Amino acid sequence: MKETFDQAAQSLDSKGALLGLDLGTKTIGVAVCDPDRAVATPVSTIRRTKFTQDAEQLLDMAAARRVVALVLGLPLNMDGSEGPRAQSTRAFARNLANKTDLPIVFWDERMSTMAMERELTALDTSRAKRAEIIDEMAATYILQGAIDRLRNLNS
Repeated sequence: MKETFDQAAQSLDSKGALLGLDLGTKTIGVAVCDPDRAVATPVSTIRRTKFTQDAEQLLDMAAARRVVALVLGLPLNMDGSEGPRAQSTRAFARNLANKTDLPIVFWDERMSTMAMERELTALDTSRAKRAEIIDEMAATYILQGAIDRLRNLNS
């Protein structure tokens, strides 16, 4: 699972909804895109408990939305190297892959949470509301970046 997004994208069908995930230590932000992969929209934020319960919730969401693949934000360091958070994300993906046949691809998520924090602040969103929705907004940012890249690869 060390392949690049572009390499992994070759194994994806050209149509079908994707589920985007922003994996945090306490929460998982979830977003989905339409089957034509034009627009990513926020779905929810899952409070993390045990891996099995978290995976079950995610896979239930994926099934309900007829998702064909998962896009997991990979928190790389600013220099592109992988630190403990990226390793933890890869471990989560390996464990999740044991529970589903859905392809799991990684998207470089550097700055996604900070970008969404700035956007929500610019929209004058209250601090409490930002804290409530930041993870699903970051997942939306991650997924939108991935589907925009897929569109460019397929054109």
